[in-house]
Amino acid sequence: MTSDADIEQKFWKELKDSPFVMLGIEGEHGSATQPMTAQFQGEAAPLWFFTARDNGLVQALGSGSDRAIAAFASKGHDLFASIRGRLSIDNDPAMIERLWNPVIAQWYQGGKSDPKLALLRLDVADAKLWKSDLGAFMHPVINKLLGRKPEAGERENVAEVSL
Repeated sequence: MTSDADIEQKFWKELKDSPFVMLGIEGEHGSATQPMTAQFQGEAAPLWFFTARDNGLVQALGSGSDRAIAAFASKGHDLFASIRGRLSIDNDPAMIERLWNPVIAQWYQGGKSDPKLALLRLDVADAKLWKSDLGAFMHPVINKLLGRKPEAGERENVAEVSL
């Protein structure tokens, strides 16, 4: 049986391997979820995102809403996540320095002090993680054939965690 801690550990490994999430502001039509590259330290939130000040997410934050949602699917589609929390702009120079890399540098002609740069911080309130494998997709069919509820045993592959 898989524990919540095991699923959470797998999440951090998979997010490190493929750090792309769909990030949006809850209830803000103009800031539909969009692909963003998450950065983090170790196996812990917050999640960080470099973007531009004219990005729709930043604009939505300016209108007062800060409740964010992020969706993640691992490369092999063996782990999925729904993450909720508070999104804010946090242009802390020390954090920008810590997260800065050559790929990020390509986006900002003014470097780490570029006036267009906005560093978003997602403080995670909660997350729901789903671990799957191809064989798991057959479990509901097998359970139904055996007279059990289709979802029997599926809860062992779901974790509700505070990242």
